[in-house]
This record gives sequence, C-alpha cells and structure tokens, in this order.
Amino acid sequence: MAKRLYEELGLVNTREMFKKAFEGRYAIPAYNFNNMEQLQAIVIGCAESKSPVILQVSKGAREYANQTLLRYMAMGAVKMVREMGSNIPITLHLDHGDSFELCKSCIEFGFSSVMIDGSHLPYEENIKLTKQVVDFARGYDVTVEGELGVLAGIEEHVVAEKSHYTDPNQVQDFVGKTGVDSLAISIGTSHGAYKFKLKPGESVPPLRFDILHEVEKKLPGFPIVLHGASSVLPKYVDMINQYGGKLEGAAGVPEDQLREAARSAVCKINIDTDGRMVVTAVIRKVFVENPKEFDPRKYLGPARKELLELIKHKNINVLGSANRA
Repeated sequence: MAKRLYEELGLVNTREMFKKAFEGRYAIPAYNFNNMEQLQAIVIGCAESKSPVILQVSKGAREYANQTLLRYMAMGAVKMVREMGSNIPITLHLDHGDSFELCKSCIEFGFSSVMIDGSHLPYEENIKLTKQVVDFARGYDVTVEGELGVLAGIEEHVVAEKSHYTDPNQVQDFVGKTGVDSLAISIGTSHGAYKFKLKPGESVPPLRFDILHEVEKKLPGFPIVLHGASSVLPKYVDMINQYGGKLEGAAGVPEDQLREAARSAVCKINIDTDGRMVVTAVIRKVFVENPKEFDPRKYLGPARKELLELIKHKNINVLGSANRA
C-alpha cells in the first residue's frame, strides 16, 4: 500500500482535481510562491473564490526558503484555510524538477505532486528519467507531471533561447512508456516577463491551438499542462516602469487565449511571473511615495493585498476554477 506522506500536511495529489477540471472544462491554477506573503495571498485568494489550488515550488524557491521550512509553511497554509471554514483541495507541487534526486527528496518531504522536466534531453533519455521518477512516486501515491517540447525564456534554473513545439506524434508513446499523470506541452507560451518582446503597434501571436487539438485527439481525456502562462498585465508593467523599473516591451499570453485553453484538455495553468510583477510593482510604488518607509509590513502588506486580488481575478475571470471546490 502506498505511503501518503502528504496527508500529514492536509494535502491531496492532483488526480481527482484534474478529473473534475477535465469534466468541468476549467483549469486548476498553479501559483508559484517564494515567501510567506505570496503563500498567504494565494491560499486566501483561492479560499475566498472557492477554487482548488496547486502551490508550486521551484528548485530555486526550495533552496531560498529551506526545504524544512517549506514543509511547515504548507502545513500552516492548509490549517489557516481550514480555520477560515474553507475545504478547498490543496496540492504542493515541485515545478521543473531537474533530477531524480530532487523529485525523490520532495516526495519524502511531503510534496503531493512533482514535475520531472527532461524536455531538454534526447527523447529516449527524457522517457528513462521520467519513468524513474514515476516508478518511485507510485510508492507514495504522488502524481507526476512530465514535459515534451521546450519553452523559450528564462525562469530560475530553466533557460532556453528558442521554443521547440511539442510533436503530437510522440505524446502517446511518451505517456505510455512513462506512466505520467499529466503532460506539459509547448504551444507558444514561454517563461519570464518577455514572453513576447513587442515593438509599438505589434500584437502577441496566437498560441498553437492546432497542436493542442492534435494532442487532445492522441490522448483523449488526458490532463494537459501549460507552463509560462502569465499574462504580464500591462497595468503592472506600467506601474513598475512608472516607479523606476525598466520593462519596456514586456508582454505575456493574452487572457482570452488562456480562457480558450482552459475550456480544452488543459487542466493546469502555471502562473509565476504575474505574481512576481504584482509584488514588485506595489513595493516600488510604496518606496517612491514613502521613501522614509522601512517597516516590511508596510510594503509587503499592500503587495500581498494586491496579489490576493489578482489571484481571485485569475480564478474567476480566466481559468474558470472559482466555485469549483
């Protein structure tokens, strides 16, 4: 019988989440966090909008926050939400795990879901590494996300100059040989704030929905994941630039395209950059308007509040996950 270490933290894996999302034609929000304020905004925003949520931790975030502290932060977040009277399902997920050892460590520390990203490897090596993680995770009933195709951009340890779209002709073979529970694919999203570096008058190119639909045909009923799906909202780009930042030409995935994706086989949409930008924009504003301020609560508090509102907006108006818990 599988050991479910994550149950001690009040967490669930993604299996039932994705089943309901697929049937209901919405996407589960997967929000990255690095500190307490981000975590509070995410779980409270999801509790208030009655949305299931996947809390994502990257390799860099785990190193930054400490693996032991992260475990108890997740436990505390679940307890806080339950004390609010909310019973939303919460998953703790490793984002872009780059080795078997990292995935194994996260599983043993109570993560309920992990991603092993072997997309940069030759195809057969990607299969071998992904299957190794899946085989280990089965003993703990932890769900595993794999990836085919490469997203461009920079996000912590993930760096690629060019995108390589997912080949729909490989997905059945990959899923069959690895046993993954979900699959991240590349259809034109990318990491970071400069998903699309636009010149004045240019518009964002559409996502490759033709590839997504081909994947859906090859893997009927199977959960698909979109990485690099922040919208890089102009409001926060402008605020950052207004208060001393330099993000000229930064652009992300339009929210109408994400809404369309969420109505397909896409059951999980990753959002990281938007959260970072909101926090940065508000902190910059506070420091410019109140240059004598030195109390972290006075700038992290407003940033947390603004992020909470963004979380609710995404759940209600973009992903369709609100009122689904």
